Amino acid sequence: MNRLPLEAVLFDMDGTLVDTERLWWEAVAEVAGRELTEADQPDVLGRPVEHTAAWLAPETRRSATELAAALHRAFTDRVRTGIVPRPGALGLLDALARDGIPTALVTASPRAVADTVLAALGTRRFAVSVTADDTEHTKPAPDPYLAACRALAADPARCVAVEDTQTGVTSAEAAGCAVLAVPSLAPIAAAPGRTVRGSLEDVTPERLSGMLPRELRVLSWNLWHGGTKVDDHRAKQLKGILDTGADVVGLQETGGTAAGELAEALGWHHHAAGGNLGIISRHPITTGLGDPRIGFYGAAGARIRIDGADDVDVWTAHFQPTPYGPYGVSFDGLPASELIAHEGARLAQMRDTLRRIAHSAGPDRPVILTGDFNTPSHLDWPDVPWPVTEAAEKAGLRDSYREAHPDPGADPGHTWSPVHPEHEDGSGRPEPHDRIDYVLHNGQGLRVLDSRTVVSGTPRPWPDVAGNDWPSDHAAVVTTFAVYRAE
Repeated sequence: MNRLPLEAVLFDMDGTLVDTERLWWEAVAEVAGRELTEADQPDVLGRPVEHTAAWLAPETRRSATELAAALHRAFTDRVRTGIVPRPGALGLLDALARDGIPTALVTASPRAVADTVLAALGTRRFAVSVTADDTEHTKPAPDPYLAACRALAADPARCVAVEDTQTGVTSAEAAGCAVLAVPSLAPIAAAPGRTVRGSLEDVTPERLSGMLPRELRVLSWNLWHGGTKVDDHRAKQLKGILDTGADVVGLQETGGTAAGELAEALGWHHHAAGGNLGIISRHPITTGLGDPRIGFYGAAGARIRIDGADDVDVWTAHFQPTPYGPYGVSFDGLPASELIAHEGARLAQMRDTLRRIAHSAGPDRPVILTGDFNTPSHLDWPDVPWPVTEAAEKAGLRDSYREAHPDPGADPGHTWSPVHPEHEDGSGRPEPHDRIDYVLHNGQGLRVLDSRTVVSGTPRPWPDVAGNDWPSDHAAVVTTFAVYRAE
């Protein structure tokens, strides 16, 4: 599994690159007419002038506009005479320049103050600067960091933001950046995707690169009776897996042997359960999860060890196929209430799966659930609250395909069925196509970078399928995650 490449480093200004948090603190205290305390930090540190001015207005009985002007004057006077670079800041900027890694200044201060600091540090050191004047919303909203990434043509997941306040950290993480927190006046807790250090001394471009997440590509694939409906199916399955670049595959309809045979051919690890489910992984599998006595339908999981350090629980599920909701809509015209009533068996299977996942993982471990649920998603149907996917969502699992493609109209993501343009009963009725295969996740140290459906070639329709390049009656789903190390 590859670590994402470092595309840019985005620096906060006040308290991160230059020791201006102290100057700002002094300026606010002067305008407030009193000493500030720890209780004042949330409304002072990392906040734009307008916020602090509005916060001071009731206390000082002065207008927010008047206070903002006074804060500007008091702070700017101090900046002109008192800028001191933070330890290690200039050396790190120079090292990034030597390595050709672009940098941006991202601050909640106004442009006038930022330009004064830029002049002192050297404007050549930054390819881009974003201030409170440049976005509609400033920190803690993600807008400033997103604007900087757009200006640099950089992916936020491939950027490290350097911050000194919780407000700034919140902004950078909401934008999708990894964060190096170097607290100035208030402590910041460590978290997945966030590294906390005491200073910028000894921080190098290599260490910043090491803070980026790893990339994990997860494939969900129903093999359709093990693939036996298609000639030379095992070789075609191997090609399909390799073509996606998958690191882990949740398999359904394995025919009992596909997981072991595919893993052996790839030189991977595997876990098989029952006669139907399997997980194969290029990373070591440390334990199997779920009921070892599982039958044909249900779910099974495996704990995967990434880079010898971090564990991710990956599950595969296959729920019973009948009665099939889209047939009830297209062929029988059933109302939503009857469609939902027919989901009882699948809902019970999902609830059992969710209980087993929660029992195995606990509250903090990353979890990914792949599977053929044989039911549409409530995210795709505005008039039918399909209960199986709703139950997963209520349990904290997110739909990776819909995170990457929020509009079902523009990106339906249908996985059923590339070989059934017509219903297989010979009636000539068009087959209702829908999205019934999923890659869900719990968001613990995981972020979706991309998700797509996969079908190779142009499959011929049933029953003339033996020569198809694609050895399944389902499209597969492959999602690429950023995996952040737990701190």
